[in-house]
Amino acid sequence: MSAFSLAFGAPPSRRGFGRILVGGGLAASAGFARTAIAATPLKFTLDWRLEGPAALFLTALDKGYFREEGLDVTIEPGTGSREAIPRVATGEFEVGFGDVNSLIRFRDEKPTIDLKAVMMVYDRPPFAIVGRKSRGISSDPRSLEGKKLGAPAADGAFAQWPVFKKINGIDDAKIKLENVGFPVREPMLASGELDAIFGFAHTSLINLKARGVPADDIVTLLMADHGIELYGNAVIVSPKLLAEKPQAVRGLLRAITRSVRDVVADPEAAIAGVLQRNEGARPGIELERLKMALDHYVMTPTVKAHGFGGIDKARWQKGLDQIGLTFSFKDKAKAGNAFAEGFLPAEAERAF
Repeated sequence: MSAFSLAFGAPPSRRGFGRILVGGGLAASAGFARTAIAATPLKFTLDWRLEGPAALFLTALDKGYFREEGLDVTIEPGTGSREAIPRVATGEFEVGFGDVNSLIRFRDEKPTIDLKAVMMVYDRPPFAIVGRKSRGISSDPRSLEGKKLGAPAADGAFAQWPVFKKINGIDDAKIKLENVGFPVREPMLASGELDAIFGFAHTSLINLKARGVPADDIVTLLMADHGIELYGNAVIVSPKLLAEKPQAVRGLLRAITRSVRDVVADPEAAIAGVLQRNEGARPGIELERLKMALDHYVMTPTVKAHGFGGIDKARWQKGLDQIGLTFSFKDKAKAGNAFAEGFLPAEAERAF
């Protein structure tokens, strides 16, 4: 097995990928036979590879929660939290898990496509800049000045850089930005070719540790800790599905809510669904990645107090205002009308 496979998790094998494409077949039984005949097929794109956080959705597949709602769901890996949006907008997928802030910008740029989020999963965004103390990076965002930063152009964290640097008074004229691919991002930081990188914290931090970078040499600047009020990844559904099959959307969200509850209760058991589909994944690494996502983005104090899946309208408006600091809206109100909360399960079902 290559070092790349160990650090990043090998892409799903043909056999493993086939297990994803059979949708609810992993959990289907005679008890579901009658439901399966009339099941609504839904293609669901993740934001990223089959890593720890994917358990939030794979658990619903493996336990038959989608099937119980009359849904035949297939789940496929993604190529970035921003890329999930065009995948759903074009109709290639009915459902996606992607960055809600990129969705807002997309709506402003393409106002005729009424693409919406229906469930907030990452109450806090995982956007981060991850650097090394040995390269002069500290917990002060201004330590980035004079350094060399690497970012994939399509990275969700890098998309928030204009807002982050403005809020934190960073002079980017003193920073050298280098466009790097996702596969080489962490290796270049580990080798010292870069001083810091943009990425999701649970991806870059844990990948660096897996590559042998000492934990005490890694600095994670989580943007949410430095003034960013934005939300993170949400479940996004196509306009066609929302208009034509609203009950399917409601069933989808009920199944995901049950799945998230199970994952929170027993992440060790939930990680099995990831491991059986990604033969290159290491249990300890993916479990750490999942727990980090749960602790920092999913089960936030707000979610514990007010329930999972919804948004706070005042905070949502603050996020829109922050996006507007560096993005010229054509129609801010229309772009910001990106969350349809009427499809969520009852509040009592979403209380954790």
